[in-house]
Amino acid sequence: MLRVGLAMLQGARHEHAEALRGASKELDVDLEIVECRRGHHIDATLDALVLPGGESTTMRIASQHESLLDAVFDWMDRFPQRPVLGTCAGAILLATPGEGRQPYLAAGIARNAWGRQRESFEGVVAVALDTPAAEFKSASPAGRDRFAHLPLEVASQAAAATDEGFPGVFIRAPRFNADEVACTPVAWLGEEVVGVLDGNKLGVTFHPELTLDRRFHRWLLATAELQQEVAA
Repeated sequence: MLRVGLAMLQGARHEHAEALRGASKELDVDLEIVECRRGHHIDATLDALVLPGGESTTMRIASQHESLLDAVFDWMDRFPQRPVLGTCAGAILLATPGEGRQPYLAAGIARNAWGRQRESFEGVVAVALDTPAAEFKSASPAGRDRFAHLPLEVASQAAAATDEGFPGVFIRAPRFNADEVACTPVAWLGEEVVGVLDGNKLGVTFHPELTLDRRFHRWLLATAELQQEVAA
């Protein structure tokens, strides 16, 4: 059983949960998703963590009351080998965690660098990431949460994987600074780096949770499973 924490900061949290459920079915891995809303939800039993997209400044402010973001960073400091997937604003938090903390991604990054909301776009992304191949399997849509919110089912509306590459969805996306990437590039939009890997910290500037291609979530689960075996 893998326990994956999903930081309920903002953004496409439920879509990430659906992608994780689908990836676990594709890899035949037992999975528990832990919705982390307060600092004490981030504990030593988590095998991996997802930092979703959204608005990074809002995330920092909103998380102060429950100390969630501090707990996320403390967990990463305590368990540096456990994998983390940060998408869009999640990548910003990994690259710029804040005063007194060393970056978890050795890559400079700029917020909203593609432009305003209306400049959001989709593009084909080339990916070079050691990810288990798997046949696509649909994931059951999430039920209503304790706030009576019923998330939309991603699989009914999202872009599918293609032979040409990964269907990248860029929404008010950040950009990595080309001359400040000191870790491993793993995804490109044309010649521009849009995904980097630093140890077991993976940051991408697009939204893989809004597609049917779950290779980034499969990477997270497969890496977490490997770390479980190493620690055993």
